[in-house]
Amino acid sequence: MIDALSADEITAILLSLKVALTAVAVSLPLGIGMAWLLSRTSFLGRSLLDGLVHLPLILPPVVTGYLLLITFGRRGVVGGFLDQWFGLVFSFRWTGAALASGIMGFPLMVRAIRLSMDAVDRKLETAAATLGASPIMVFFTVTLPLILPGIAAGAVLAFAKAMGEFGATITFVSNIPGETQTLSAAIYTYTQVPGGDAGALRLTLVSVVLSLLALLASELLTRRLTVRMAG
Repeated sequence: MIDALSADEITAILLSLKVALTAVAVSLPLGIGMAWLLSRTSFLGRSLLDGLVHLPLILPPVVTGYLLLITFGRRGVVGGFLDQWFGLVFSFRWTGAALASGIMGFPLMVRAIRLSMDAVDRKLETAAATLGASPIMVFFTVTLPLILPGIAAGAVLAFAKAMGEFGATITFVSNIPGETQTLSAAIYTYTQVPGGDAGALRLTLVSVVLSLLALLASELLTRRLTVRMAG
């Protein structure tokens, strides 16, 4: 099957992996911080913040992509500033695809990590604080090791979402071969042209294989982390 892939198809697959890995790597620290904020603090507006975090799951992906376009586009408030002062462009670039994919997968990541954090026995954190550990030390020496399985699960969920993201990505960065054409966009392109069924099937099989590998890696990593903590 791999031998039958064309150069453009391989490029789309590699671009999807690049986009997904970048999205997860950038959003993971933010996801851990947001999960801690929602799980361990109480403040006015926390419910609103929680709703905003999960908003991409409720909104149509096209709406999310359009909001990204008017915000991070070259003429957007944020996008114009980044382009003028830092030369950083998101619209119609692979970096924009990573941004869109990261935002769409962020709620899944935060939810998985937060559920894991809620399950941690707070008596352990209290005991560490009683022994003189600062809040930062408590987090890194007690909380973080205990939520590693949740972090792994959240990262894999975000990766899988990023690999399959289509609506927000194509609205924000279009479908440019070699630049923004991800795996999902390439499959969509094949379905729109006569005789594209074979190409769409090849890429669909690749997508299924990559998803299964990601889930298998997540299961193995979670088991290893659980066994290590139990030991």
